[in-house]
Amino acid sequence: MIGRRDLLIGTACLVLSNAAAGRAGAASAPVDLAAIERTRVMRAGSAFLAHAPRTIAAIPAPRSPGTRHDYYSEGDYWWPDPANPSGPYVRRDGFSNPTKFDGHRDALIRFGVEMPALAAAWALSKDSRYAQHAVAHLKAWFVDPATRMAPSLAHAQAIIGVNSGRAIGIIDTLQIVEVARGAELLRRTGAPGYVAIRAGVEGWFRDYLAWLTTSPAGREERDQTNNHGTCWLLQAAAFASLVGDTPVIDAVRKRLIETIIPHQIAPDGSQPLELARTKPYSYSLFNLDVLAGACRLLSRDNDLWRFATADGRGIGKAIGFMAPFIRDKARWPYAKDVEYFDDLPVRQPSLLFGGEALGRADWLTLWQSLDADPTVAEVVRNFPIRQPLLWPATGLTETFAGRQFESGDSIYHGRTA
Repeated sequence: MIGRRDLLIGTACLVLSNAAAGRAGAASAPVDLAAIERTRVMRAGSAFLAHAPRTIAAIPAPRSPGTRHDYYSEGDYWWPDPANPSGPYVRRDGFSNPTKFDGHRDALIRFGVEMPALAAAWALSKDSRYAQHAVAHLKAWFVDPATRMAPSLAHAQAIIGVNSGRAIGIIDTLQIVEVARGAELLRRTGAPGYVAIRAGVEGWFRDYLAWLTTSPAGREERDQTNNHGTCWLLQAAAFASLVGDTPVIDAVRKRLIETIIPHQIAPDGSQPLELARTKPYSYSLFNLDVLAGACRLLSRDNDLWRFATADGRGIGKAIGFMAPFIRDKARWPYAKDVEYFDDLPVRQPSLLFGGEALGRADWLTLWQSLDADPTVAEVVRNFPIRQPLLWPATGLTETFAGRQFESGDSIYHGRTA
């Protein structure tokens, strides 16, 4: 565990070091995300115009103790006990139980895939159909009293026979981080229809953020030491960004520097807590993408990308550790994942975000070579940053569809720092 002295040295220096990225890299060429993403985004957006919003209120959850508006899910790795089939479920880490109730989570994932794609299609085309359909999804999930989801998560990842929900179930709402990014884009671009629902949408996120940061379950999840704590932090950052909660933004930024990076990343760039799982490859990729998303949101003039502790722990170092194994999975020196190892990697956003910030053309080329639209459900679930157009780089002026947007606006014509 890193000492306080080393942390303070690293924080004070915020060293600019390509060593944090694994090795020195030449400055990369500009990344024109609009050109790269146009075909896939417009194809998806056009397809999703035909999909009506469907929220959890329309999906019965027979084992849920809550109302039709309360989100409910069951733990992935919990199974009937062979020695006591009618008793409490038992854990089989890494093996997903196909008979668990997934109705609400599947609906949330669908929402998290479709609404951001529609927002990105609106940004690219300025076709009001995409904006209006994105607004329809937001209204159904967050505003309409008949269909909205309650802004709390008391019954997520329940274990049958043990409890009716757990704090670690908060990871399920990672699926709406890009929904918040999409809503921010709609607001800042004056999208048709958003002004009429803005108060309701942002009120929902404000209420959920308050629950996330003050409830016992929220605080418990915040303090998880592995990817759960990282996912809590990215959610808090994204939701606070949408509603303009500066104190939360400042607090999670401080937590990323002082707690998450020092305790989750080893000096060699590995993530020991993720490597200890039965899916070490998947969890290392997943947590790294969430770390990179947090860095993208919270960095000021790329300072978080440049940050490294005195003994070299940093997000750039973590990307540098995983990049060779993304490029050639056959080089992976650890155990293979017990499930879905052959379905990875995909277009990991850590390569894009880190490649731009740290001038790593090799990471950017690798990112562009990977599958941007996986179809395996478990892979999609663990790939929550799917629309990089909604994640503008910090400290840049973005040019997009003929308009100029100052740094912080949520449309992005890529350009390296």
